[in-house]
Amino acid sequence: MYQIVDKKILNPSVVQLWVKAPLVASRAKPGQFIILRVDEDGERIPLTVAGVDTEAGTVKIIYQIVGATTEQLAHKEAGDYLADFVGPLGEPTHLDGLKKVCIVGGGVGCAIALPIAQALHKAGARVTSVIGFRSRDLVILEEEFRACSDDLVIMTDDGSYGERGNVTLPLGRMLSEGEKFDMIITIGPLIMMKYVVATAKPFGTPVTVSMNPIMIDGTGMCGGCRLTLNVEGKKVTKFACVDGPDFNGYEVDFDEAMMRSRMYAPFERHAHEKTCNLYRKEVR
Repeated sequence: MYQIVDKKILNPSVVQLWVKAPLVASRAKPGQFIILRVDEDGERIPLTVAGVDTEAGTVKIIYQIVGATTEQLAHKEAGDYLADFVGPLGEPTHLDGLKKVCIVGGGVGCAIALPIAQALHKAGARVTSVIGFRSRDLVILEEEFRACSDDLVIMTDDGSYGERGNVTLPLGRMLSEGEKFDMIITIGPLIMMKYVVATAKPFGTPVTVSMNPIMIDGTGMCGGCRLTLNVEGKKVTKFACVDGPDFNGYEVDFDEAMMRSRMYAPFERHAHEKTCNLYRKEVR
């Protein structure tokens, strides 16, 4: 059993937890993820490691409430326990040799991008961060990004905070003005990452994307997290849980990935509504 030692609500649908997991904390690196179960009858869900405290032996996870399991998780409080908390899984983000990097995060993907930005900043790299949200009330981790970014641009779709528009606007502007990056690392909704890649392509800037498809076992055996890459004109199948979650953005078949991600959306909504109703009945 793994104890939740701290809980913080970041916005109406995003929650931050610190979980006591010393072995995971001692090994986890930016870009890796864990798989947890809320209880012994629960489903497995992957969540990226958003930070670690090796002295306290704790791991930070940040998640958005979208399905049944994240709804269950949202009802857990500090002092409660999780049945399973397995990791670290996947390959860490490759940061060696990077001196000038642009981090592009969208929504809750910013929680995944933050430890990467922090690690680059600690290593002495120049970090430009572009983070985007739908509106002001959904902005998360602003101060944390300011602390590890040489330049920070905040975008909101409705213009209620920062600049109005999506994250590709400042990225395209910087590249058009001659800004050179060793790497663009982007994490967020699939459609956002697709257009970040499209924005960078005319300039030939390398782009790393973090993929989070459906996962079950986290070992590559179930095949649920498979992705199609176009490598030198050939289609190659990779598994996000063992080969990723980071991939060359120019090689990812985003259209297929988006189609597969939508397959279970109706089921996820139904499961979420069912779980919400169960908690409402308990309250009554």
